[in-house]
Amino acid sequence: MSETEDKQETLKDLAEYIADRAGRSINSWSVAYGELTLDVAREDIRKIIKMLRDDVRCQFNLLVDLCGVDYPERPKRFDVVYHLLSMKQNMRIRIKVETEEGAPVPSLVDLFPAANWYEREAFDFYGILFTGHPDLRRILTDYGFKGHPMRKDFPLTGYVEVRYDDAQKKVIYEPVKLNQEFRSFDFMSPWEGAEYLLPGDEKAEEEQNGKA
Repeated sequence: MSETEDKQETLKDLAEYIADRAGRSINSWSVAYGELTLDVAREDIRKIIKMLRDDVRCQFNLLVDLCGVDYPERPKRFDVVYHLLSMKQNMRIRIKVETEEGAPVPSLVDLFPAANWYEREAFDFYGILFTGHPDLRRILTDYGFKGHPMRKDFPLTGYVEVRYDDAQKKVIYEPVKLNQEFRSFDFMSPWEGAEYLLPGDEKAEEEQNGKA
């Protein structure tokens, strides 16, 4: 048996052990690309994470990452994805929870203090709520920011633009304005050659002229 096959078998054995202990809290599990992924019921995420941290066979005692994923076409729009590392077992595990907009996910801050900023980031970027979080507020966007910029329906231009007004000596928020005269449109087919010089082609043109 190769090293890859041996690792796959180890992860499958671990998944079966976790599923047997967790029961109905685990909706499904899969092993792909050398990683184990658990699909966990939202209301049981704390119980599962605590078990993965404290169980002697698991010992996933480091929260590497927590992030949101947006699937706007689904009834349960968001995934909250957790990545844990067991330094003792030298293994990683991924846990996924589905949640709809406005339905909070239990916070893990008391289990893993590192979850504090991760959960704030998921709230800031996606609007995902976490019950029991001690200070759930924005962490990367500006004060007064509207919307959640990592949602797939968030406009590319945003809702407001920011500038500093020297007369008022403060930052001003204004609706986004795209002046038509500063926008250029190219209606040529991509199969047609551009009639104008593309950025980066200047050197090629100079070489052709030199050979001529």
